[in-house]
Amino acid sequence: MTKYRMYVDEVGNPDLESSDNPNHRFLSLTGVITDLLHSAEVVHPEMEQLKENFFRSHPDEPLILHRKELVNAKPPFQALRDPAIRSQFDEKLLELLSKWEYTVITVCIDKKRHKETYTTWRYDPYHYCLEVLLERYVFFLQQHYCQGDVMAESRGGREDRRLKASFERLSSNGTHFVTAETIQNSLTSRQLKVKPKANNIAGLQLADLIAHPSRAEILYEQELLGKSLATFAEKVIHILQSKYYARADQVYGKKFL
Repeated sequence: MTKYRMYVDEVGNPDLESSDNPNHRFLSLTGVITDLLHSAEVVHPEMEQLKENFFRSHPDEPLILHRKELVNAKPPFQALRDPAIRSQFDEKLLELLSKWEYTVITVCIDKKRHKETYTTWRYDPYHYCLEVLLERYVFFLQQHYCQGDVMAESRGGREDRRLKASFERLSSNGTHFVTAETIQNSLTSRQLKVKPKANNIAGLQLADLIAHPSRAEILYEQELLGKSLATFAEKVIHILQSKYYARADQVYGKKFL
């Protein structure tokens, strides 16, 4: 049986007290679902080759792709300050993002509206986003008659405990639309796997590259982005149209709360 893994990347923070700040108003979780065999045999080696070709990455000290550092050409990606190299890298990265086989689900919440709407009792924004993300992942697994697990990037002690507790609560209690039994039958583990960035996990790096453009697309559609989409982000978004989770000709890979 094919086994899948959903790699989760978080953009923003779940703190409701910061929701009035335009820079912290939105929280999004992006899940990138891949067949573990495809990730090991295709995505990982091709990602490592990309790093070696452009940044001379070595297996003893592998570089970790991070969208923000790539965009700003910060070390160890300073080679991208050369416009010719930047163009070549962007072209190759877009080719790989298009070629690799994965499915995307992004859930984005407007914390300001959430705070204003629910004045006496509020669902924790992170838990709310994770619930919707997990529901759709379970639907995906059922649709493909298979099982899978979930991995997120480590953010430190207290944050990691929050992630794990939220995930375990959902897998133990179920959600509004999916029973605990259904979730447990779909997942190979009731525990969220949390790994540090330094582990050089291709799926987590892929999620990092995709999460920000996907969130930008959702906010742009809601007329909440407040600026134009960046040119490269538009190209990534164009690729994502064929990667978003869909069933019965409906897109379930984008959700705005």
